[in-house]
Amino acid sequence: MTSPLESVRQLFDFVESPNLAPRYNIAPSQDIAVVRRGDDGKRHLGFLRWGLVPAWAKDVAIGNRMINARAESVAEKPAFRRAFAQRRCLVLADGFYEWRSEGDGKQPYHISRDDGAPFAFAGLWESWRAPDQPDLLESCTIITTEASEALKEIHHRMPVILDPASIAAWLEPACSIAELQALLCASSAPLSVKRVSRRVNKVVNDDPQLLVVEKENKNAERQEQLDAPEQGQLL
Repeated sequence: MTSPLESVRQLFDFVESPNLAPRYNIAPSQDIAVVRRGDDGKRHLGFLRWGLVPAWAKDVAIGNRMINARAESVAEKPAFRRAFAQRRCLVLADGFYEWRSEGDGKQPYHISRDDGAPFAFAGLWESWRAPDQPDLLESCTIITTEASEALKEIHHRMPVILDPASIAAWLEPACSIAELQALLCASSAPLSVKRVSRRVNKVVNDDPQLLVVEKENKNAERQEQLDAPEQGQLL
């Protein structure tokens, strides 16, 4: 998320005015920006751990396997069904990465709206407390669906990007399960797909140069990829 705070606030209408530092490479288990509807009926911005930890979980490590929830089964899966019914959120972004196997490794691609505007993934959130800890951990997951025609050549899945007209319904507590499931489809908005630097594959890299393909440095990028820990799927 690199969009200016005011443009994000205007689009998602949340109360807070935090310092939103630009992020170019957010990985699972890190905190991501979400918007939730509060008990006061207003929208509130918060930062939740990416990788949902169900309230019944015995260990936080389960969140490492819960970074995504499939739209086709989210209403029935034990890990997600209560959150789907009661704890929905917007996961804010203005782009995301997906990988395709090419030649000597995995090549990242950056996907954004054609106009560069921020958008919201359909998300779910939960609270969890370790047996010996007083503090709650709030975590979230991003719902995915079948990829649109524009993205199928890169990956068969994509995050659900909510249409701006669907945002209010997604956060509405009284929305029915059937109405919610109807929102979980591939985005029809024009998307831009850009082949970017393999430096994305190393989670410590978080700078604007990740979005630039540096053709003259391909050998260095390949070596850095070999030296780096495996990057998780950033959906």
